[in-house]
Amino acid sequence: MPPGDRKARERAQRRQLIIDAARALAEAEGWEAVTTRRLADRIEYSQPVLYSHFANKDAIVAAVAVAGFAELATALRSARAMFPHDPDQWLPAAAQAYVEFAEVNRARYDAMFVLASDLQFAQADTPADLREAFTELVEVVAPLAAGRDRETFAEVVWAALHGLVMLTRDGRLRPAQRSERLRMLIEQLSRPPELSGG
Repeated sequence: MPPGDRKARERAQRRQLIIDAARALAEAEGWEAVTTRRLADRIEYSQPVLYSHFANKDAIVAAVAVAGFAELATALRSARAMFPHDPDQWLPAAAQAYVEFAEVNRARYDAMFVLASDLQFAQADTPADLREAFTELVEVVAPLAAGRDRETFAEVVWAALHGLVMLTRDGRLRPAQRSERLRMLIEQLSRPPELSGG
């Protein structure tokens, strides 16, 4: 193996180690606990090595977010794949997968959607993993679009799911009604435009 290939592989492994350590620390203690000093100690590299991969903590958070979008895309794709011949089940399955992803991966979800970020959404330079997650959501809602713009409809579904996730997480909604709220949301979003007033 050429030395350059080995160095590139080792660099990629170190970068992934930093991302994984940041995510684990954030999941355990919150993003406030993630500092370059603590990450350097945790991965047993010096801070200059860490800075050779990421300019600052925000860049690390963005990397965690991008990885999270790849995982969310996989979760949405898997939910849809459970019902390959029944598109009516795609939205309920994907909505449940989205909510579960947000609940199980709280710090990752915060990196993706809550913390300030330089990541660009719906732009020419949007990272591929962000595009992939959104494309999966568009595929989920496509059978329900019924003449509506599919991407706009996907944005509405995304916004509604995010709202439920955040309001539930912050204790603003009754915990016992979690499943019923999600069922009602899916029911409303699944109605053809002429029946829902659209």
